[in-house]
Amino acid sequence: MIASKPNDVALYLMGERAAVLQSLSASTLECQRRIWRVAQQLRLDDYIDIVPGMNNLTVIFDPEKTSGQQVVGVLESMWASAGAQDFTSRNIRIPVCYGGEFGPDLEHVAKHAGLTPEQVIGAHTAAEYVVYFLGFQPGFAYLGGLPASLATPRRAEPRLSVPAGSVGIGGAQTGIYPSASPGGWQLIGRTALTLFNPALATPTLLQPGDVIRFVAVEELTHD
Repeated sequence: MIASKPNDVALYLMGERAAVLQSLSASTLECQRRIWRVAQQLRLDDYIDIVPGMNNLTVIFDPEKTSGQQVVGVLESMWASAGAQDFTSRNIRIPVCYGGEFGPDLEHVAKHAGLTPEQVIGAHTAAEYVVYFLGFQPGFAYLGGLPASLATPRRAEPRLSVPAGSVGIGGAQTGIYPSASPGGWQLIGRTALTLFNPALATPTLLQPGDVIRFVAVEELTHD
């Protein structure tokens, strides 16, 4: 049921415990930053969960504390006042050991790109990445910003187990596996950072809107 529909978003309830803001505009970084700004403001209130997605935002609430229509009204008001420039991002550096046992597909990526492994590492660490949203597994960040020259198709046969912390390239994206899982991305390195820890108040290290830089290191030093 559509509860409200400003010119550039649809606002609606999804069941009795969730309200959704869906942008009707093209997916752009400016639109995402506006969504992230609304999410930042919502986290100051008493909601069960705030889930920013690609071009959308879902608010999980307790219907015994507030009505769905009230949440939709809050979303509409915040969207009207939020500006992309108001979003405050974090800058995070990810240390990565490239190649060797930690990056068994680095040579393949280099050959596909027509580069040397050192040039692949240089291009991967020179770029600035933005976390657009989390998905696939807890703490897995979908990043925008991979240089087009490094885009490499996924493996024809996915690995049955990819180690936690593995940094890979899959098509036009790069990402980090927070925990061991099957996966088909081309592995170029590994980080020792813990990306997901359910024991923490904020279990995921990376959050939508974070700005990421990869840094090449010689040793895999665990945090």
